[in-house]
Amino acid sequence: MKKYKGKQKYLDPDVVRMISNMELRARLVVEGFISGLHKSPYQGFSVEFAEHREYVPGDELKHIDWRVFGKSDRFYIKLYEEDTNLKCYILLDASRSMQYSSNGITKFEYGANLAGALTYLMLRQLDSVGLLTFDDSIRKYIPPRSSPRHLKIILNELENTKTGNPTKVSHIFHDFAERIKKRGLIIVISDLLDDPDEIMTSLQHFRHRKHEVVVFHLLDDAELTFPFDRLTLFKGLEDNAEIMTEPHSLRKTYIEHLEEFLTRLRKGCSDGKIDYNLINTRESYAKAITKYLAARQRAS
Repeated sequence: MKKYKGKQKYLDPDVVRMISNMELRARLVVEGFISGLHKSPYQGFSVEFAEHREYVPGDELKHIDWRVFGKSDRFYIKLYEEDTNLKCYILLDASRSMQYSSNGITKFEYGANLAGALTYLMLRQLDSVGLLTFDDSIRKYIPPRSSPRHLKIILNELENTKTGNPTKVSHIFHDFAERIKKRGLIIVISDLLDDPDEIMTSLQHFRHRKHEVVVFHLLDDAELTFPFDRLTLFKGLEDNAEIMTEPHSLRKTYIEHLEEFLTRLRKGCSDGKIDYNLINTRESYAKAITKYLAARQRAS
């Protein structure tokens, strides 16, 4: 992949330099990929037809199926069994709760920065990567590609995405797990503010389909520490509820419920062999991603 020179909102050149010598290898054997090996990078489209998908900006015109266009007046790309090593799917939460920030960066902005850096990393190591944004439905799906030009397509989508409706993680994940035909790497970036049992069931659906799953669980520092110490009006981002109260009367109960929630997620991910990473958005995303990649490389 060519050296990155552009300036995009969700890909800091300083972060690019930090991760340029790092890798994100799959730990599990998946179709077309064995950890540590890269076969036939950038071989393009093979002779075996797989399926159609709608055209997206950046696709090569030579792969448009003109017969289908003649019948439907819509552009579709003919997909073949690709020779790239690994398909990575980044699932980014764009729900209303991701708007929250107590420290200058919203959870969505933080997650978009992670998604941009991971996209660059996967393409640099000649794997294919796609992006799915969601709230209570799938907002946008960009299928995995390994072309260097795919980076700009995903970065532009990240920049144009706005947070929207309330979170509904489970049915999105169940639906998407059924869509993916080949085993690959699923990266979830979300605050996971949904029922923990339903979250775990839907993440296990990916595992049942033989995907490797990595979860970046993003929470704001205020959500983790509940630092409020004076009469405060709390407004719900998901349901618009409001409550005026003295925070000290709630803090103990809040922290207990939070710890129970996090414990259930940690245990569920551990039992299901899912890579779970809780991130406080007070920590710079550059530090968070380099620390994670370094730890993963040491463990591989």
